[in-house]
Amino acid sequence: MANPIMAWSSPLARPALLASASVSNSILRSSSLAAPSFLYPASYSDSTHPLVRFSSAWADPKYASCNTAASVSYLTEKEKQVIHILNLARVNPSLFLRTVVKQYPSYTSDPDLLSSSYYQSFLVFLEKQMPVPILVPEKVLYESAYCHAVQSGKTGYVGHDRSSAACKRVEKFNGECCFYGVDDPVEIVLDLMIDEGVPSLGHRKALFTRYTKVGVAIAPHSGYGWNAVLDFLFQ
Repeated sequence: MANPIMAWSSPLARPALLASASVSNSILRSSSLAAPSFLYPASYSDSTHPLVRFSSAWADPKYASCNTAASVSYLTEKEKQVIHILNLARVNPSLFLRTVVKQYPSYTSDPDLLSSSYYQSFLVFLEKQMPVPILVPEKVLYESAYCHAVQSGKTGYVGHDRSSAACKRVEKFNGECCFYGVDDPVEIVLDLMIDEGVPSLGHRKALFTRYTKVGVAIAPHSGYGWNAVLDFLFQ
């Protein structure tokens, strides 16, 4: 898949939700922070699985390896779920389409979503999408995303530019998606994938690009309630 090139913010369909994405062809900043060690989950519990509400098929043990953030101590449960959902969508786009995306208008209580050209194009996109590698959490990316999410939340900022020296020091990514509005992992991932109002579909493309590492941070935002920052690396 081609590397999407974009840097903007754009309103989504539902009020008070924004998303922006940025991609560079090289790492913007290096960092001396060490990457974390982690273990795959010893068990696969339905009670904490983010997608079994849509279909029990996701509880199949063959998907256990998608829960790469399960034992990472620095992530919140919702941040772990964002990574988990992303990985499940990436390894089985067809099942994600049939079980999650087609139920998403009901999940959000937004029947108008069915008539959205962006939603309809996402259905077609997933029909053709081949599986891509799972994402592994990387602490240097988390530090980059966390600093930006917290700083943006305090100032009400929307976008990708780091304003503080501390955030500039830890900034590191090949691609970045920013989301504003709610802290629900399902909505964060699905709204970025549907990419309402973004003609280039940059967020959608970024989430299915062959990145291998990810950092996710969710923080309160003074203007939109919550913001989530997803930073990606190819290697």
